[in-house]
Amino acid sequence: MRITLKSLLAATATCALAWAAPAAAQNAPTEAPASVEALDPVKAPPAVKDVDPALWVIKDADTTIYLFGSVHILKPGLGWFDDGVKTAFDRSDQLVLELVEPPAAEAQALFGKLAMDQQGKTLRSKMKDADRAVYDAAMGKLGIPAPALDPFEPWAAGITMSLLAMQKSGFDPNSGVEKQLTAAAKVSNKPIAGLETMEFQLGVFDTLPEAEQIAFLVETAKMIDEVGSTTDKMVAMWAAAETESLAQLMNEGMTSRTLYDALLTKRNANWAKWISAQMKKPGVTFIAVGAGHLAGPTSVQALLPAYGLTATRVAY
Repeated sequence: MRITLKSLLAATATCALAWAAPAAAQNAPTEAPASVEALDPVKAPPAVKDVDPALWVIKDADTTIYLFGSVHILKPGLGWFDDGVKTAFDRSDQLVLELVEPPAAEAQALFGKLAMDQQGKTLRSKMKDADRAVYDAAMGKLGIPAPALDPFEPWAAGITMSLLAMQKSGFDPNSGVEKQLTAAAKVSNKPIAGLETMEFQLGVFDTLPEAEQIAFLVETAKMIDEVGSTTDKMVAMWAAAETESLAQLMNEGMTSRTLYDALLTKRNANWAKWISAQMKKPGVTFIAVGAGHLAGPTSVQALLPAYGLTATRVAY
């Protein structure tokens, strides 16, 4: 089994991992940038482009659940939080996300606990010479000294490199869907709940075999120049509500069945069960999870009929 760049980017799209970039930067040695923002100069705000991502609704006599596919890290200037999405959000009694982002200090501590090698073995010592050369070259392209991520586990280094490359291409964690929804919920005093915890999401990667983690990292290093363009393609499909095309693109990278099941199938099943239970409670809930969970044959919507539920696309 092999982990590819597309699977890494799919991971970023399907787990709320955008917070990992600043957490990783804070845990990295001082030779690395103190913040991912340091990689990109201040720019004037771009003109807002109106986009209409897919939105679904599940309803019965006294319960409504809106299901929205999110992207956790976006470029500024996409106007998605309006029209049908804003109407559904305003009607809701609560916001439910993959996870509620913990305070920065807590996130950094947990990242340090799970993402750092606890045995003291350096990242680069785990690689073969040829792979290390590829990795060192990719780090150079990011403007980071090659040893800067040596304390990291391979999976954490791969995700960090990918997020830093996205940042360098203009993507901003502060422009992600969850950031904007969370801010709006706080302004309107909506309760915010999480389906998972940060520890759980990190654990999905931390429990992968080391060989698979290293393959993941090296593949990321080989394709570091393509991170921005590939993410742009995924975001364009999300923005145009091309859910099946998005599923196909993401599935091309999911050559590891272990990762596919851990990232998508098992979590989607858990969330479908959660929605079934929530439908027994009156009220209106707005759920936002990674867009990859709402596309393809094992999507959340595809699993709902087992509970006698149907998710319908909202036309807006």
